[in-house]
Amino acid sequence: MSQQVSRVVVRFAGDSGDGMQLTGGRFGADAARQGNDIVTLPDYPAEIRAPQGSTAGVSSFQVHFADRDIVTPGDDLDVLVAMNPAALKVHLRSLRKGGVLITDTAEFTRRNLNHAGYASNPLTDGSLEGWQLVDLDLTSITTDAVADFGLNRKAIARTRNMVALGLVSWLYSRDLSPTRQWLQERFAGDATVRDANLAALQGGWNYGENTETFAVRYEVAPAAQPPGRYRQVSGNQALALGLISASHLSGLPLFLGAYPITPASDLLHELAKRKALGVHTFQAEDEIAAVGAALGASFGGALGVCSTSGPGFALKQEMINLAVMTELPLVVIDVQRAGPSTGMPTKMEQSDLLQSLYGRNGESPVPVVAAKSPSDCFDAAIEASRIAISHRTPVVLLSDAYLANGSEPWLIPQIADLPGIDPRFATEPNVGEDGFAPYQRDPGTLDRPWAIPGTPGLEHRLGGLEKKDGSGNISYDPDNHDLMVRLRAEHIDRIKVPDAVWDDPSDAARVVVVGWGSSWGSITAAVRRVRQLGLPIAQLHLHHLNPLPANLGELLTRGHRVIVPEVNLGQLTMLLRAKYLVDARCWSRVRGMPLSVTELTEHLLFEIEEAERDQ
Repeated sequence: MSQQVSRVVVRFAGDSGDGMQLTGGRFGADAARQGNDIVTLPDYPAEIRAPQGSTAGVSSFQVHFADRDIVTPGDDLDVLVAMNPAALKVHLRSLRKGGVLITDTAEFTRRNLNHAGYASNPLTDGSLEGWQLVDLDLTSITTDAVADFGLNRKAIARTRNMVALGLVSWLYSRDLSPTRQWLQERFAGDATVRDANLAALQGGWNYGENTETFAVRYEVAPAAQPPGRYRQVSGNQALALGLISASHLSGLPLFLGAYPITPASDLLHELAKRKALGVHTFQAEDEIAAVGAALGASFGGALGVCSTSGPGFALKQEMINLAVMTELPLVVIDVQRAGPSTGMPTKMEQSDLLQSLYGRNGESPVPVVAAKSPSDCFDAAIEASRIAISHRTPVVLLSDAYLANGSEPWLIPQIADLPGIDPRFATEPNVGEDGFAPYQRDPGTLDRPWAIPGTPGLEHRLGGLEKKDGSGNISYDPDNHDLMVRLRAEHIDRIKVPDAVWDDPSDAARVVVVGWGSSWGSITAAVRRVRQLGLPIAQLHLHHLNPLPANLGELLTRGHRVIVPEVNLGQLTMLLRAKYLVDARCWSRVRGMPLSVTELTEHLLFEIEEAERDQ
C-alpha cells in the first residue's frame, strides 16, 4: 500500500566509519533531483576516528524533504536508521513516537552494547515499544547481496550503507538511477567495488520490495518551485560561487588566503578547483599569514579574501585592524563553530558577533554581514565583496557550521542579472596637477581613493601608524587622531544597506521575533506554526549587523514585545537593548545545533499570551 505524505525527516546514523555522510548526502541529492525541497544537517565527531562503537564516534546525516517550501532540517525524525547500538543511544530521543526505527541486529552484540552503555539489549527488552521497530540483519542482507564479488569481511561491511540507502529509498519511492550513475562514476576505476556497491544498493531495495516488513510505502510529491535551473548547494559551496561571481562582477582577480580549520576548510577546497576562472588560493602556514597575504593582494588590486572559524578569527584581528587603518578592501569569512577555545569544532554556534564588532584594539569599526541559509551564502558573499570593494574597508561575513555543511536547492541566477561592482581605482592626481592624497575622501561616502601600486604619479605610503587626514602622512597630533577616529566610524555608518523588512501579514501582532544568521530557518518555521494557529506575530531578520538598517530603530520602538532567539547567550539582544533602548528579550539554546522549532514555538505562544495579558 502506498501513502502520500507532505514531508519526511530521515536520519542515517552509525559509526564514523559506516559511511553515513555519503549515504545521507546521496539520499538528499536524489530527493532534490526528484523535485523535492530539501534541507540537510550533517553531524559528525571532531575526532578523526573516535573509538569504534562508542557514542563519541557516532556520525549522522539528516535529510528533511517535502512537497512544499521548508526552511529547517526538522526537529522530530520520522525515520531513524541506527547502524549500531551507539547510534541508537545518541539519536533515539530525536525520533518521534510512532516513528520508524531501522536497526542492524548483527551489530547489537554484547560488546557493542557495553560500548554504548546499554545494560540490556533494547531490541528485545521492550524499551522500544513506542516506535515502529524494524530490526533487520543488515549485515547478512549485505553479505548475500555481494556474495558474487569475493569481498573480504571488511570490504563487505563498507557496502552495508548502500543496503540501508536502497531500503529507505524503496520505503519513500525514490528513483535509484541517480545513485547508480554516481556509483558508476565514483568507482569507475575499480569494477569490483563499483559492482558490489550497486548490488548492495539493489539488495536493500529488493528487501523492501519482496518482504512484508513494511505495511506502508510512502510517496512525497515534488515541491512547487519557480521555474529555472536548480542545483543542490552547501553553504561553503555557495560562498565559493559568490566570491567567484563578485570577482567577475568587479573585474578583479580573486585571492583566497586560508589556513585549514573546521568547518571553513571546504571553502579553500572549492576555490582551489577554480584556477581556470582566475582564482588564486594560498594555503598559509598559519592564520596570521593567511590574512596578511589576503590584505597584500588587496593592496595590489585584487579581491582579497580569507576564511577561518572562531579560534582563527581571534588570531586575525591585528591584521584586520591594519586593514581598518589602511582602509583597504578585505573580506574575512568566519564560519562560526562552538567555542570557546577549541570548543566543539564540528558543531554550530552564533557566538562570534561581538568578536566581529569589538574584537580588536582601539576604535576599529568594520561592516558585518550574516548569511541566513546555505543558498543565501552566495548573496552574502557578493554583498560583503561589494561593500569591501566599493567602500575600501574590511568586511566580516558570518556563516556557521550548520550553513557551511548543510545544503538545499538553489535557483542558479543569471550572471547578467547581477549588478556590477565598480572598484573605481584612482588613476589621476587628486591634489593640484601632480599630487596624490590617499586619504582625501569622497564628501558623500567618506571613501578614500584606492590606487594600485605602480600607478604613475600616485605613489603613496600605507601602514598601521595613525594617518594625517587627507595626506595620509604619519601623525601623532591629538586633534587629528580624534578626527580620524570619528571619520573611520562615520565612514562605516554612511554605508547604505537595505531597510529591515517588517513581516506581519495580520498587522495586529503584539510580538516581533528578531533574528540574524542561521537562526532564520528556525524562527521562520516557528512563526509559520504560530500563524497556522491563527495568532498574529511579526518577524524581522537582520542581514546587516553593522551598520544596522536605518529604519530598525523605528520598527523596534513600535511598542511590540521584542524576542531575539540566538545560539549564544544574547549578543544581538544586548546590542539592540544598548542602541535602541528597547526591552529586547533573549531566548537562547547553545547546544551546538540549530534552534528547536518546537521549543521556540512554545516560547512564542507563551510570549503572545503574556503580551495580550499586559495589553
